[in-house]
Amino acid sequence: MHMGEGVEWSLHSCLTLAWLRDAGPVPIRRLADWFDLPQEYLKKRLQALTRAGILASTPGARGGFSLARAPERITLMDVVTALEGPLEPFVCTEIRQQGYGGRGGGREFARPCGVATAMRRAELAWRRELAGQTVADLMAAAPAASAERTRRRYARLAG
Repeated sequence: MHMGEGVEWSLHSCLTLAWLRDAGPVPIRRLADWFDLPQEYLKKRLQALTRAGILASTPGARGGFSLARAPERITLMDVVTALEGPLEPFVCTEIRQQGYGGRGGGREFARPCGVATAMRRAELAWRRELAGQTVADLMAAAPAASAERTRRRYARLAG
């Protein structure tokens, strides 16, 4: 499974918007400049987060993007799902029943495939881990100076 880099940019955008909550909506132009990304590329990702209720979009000259809910209420799984959809990284196609090796399996194939069972357990663990981590957790794990540096540099950029 490979998630698009849009997930990484979106998570960093959420983290940055969380640190800049008191600055009001952040214009897409400033956020794109902040990350040195094409504005349209980032805008598409942030619009997906807005449709999912993770971000709020304010139109107009003083508009931009902001968090739609508290950082404690935005999980990493929320962001991944908003961008990638409901991922299904492994799909069992029962290849064990195909070809010469699948002949005569009979009742043996009535039981769930061990490979599919193991992969499903791993996928559930991955989903639980992402669902258990929030933007607030990312904020807490970041170096203490990151939030202050972000606010200070953004104030200069916005000023």
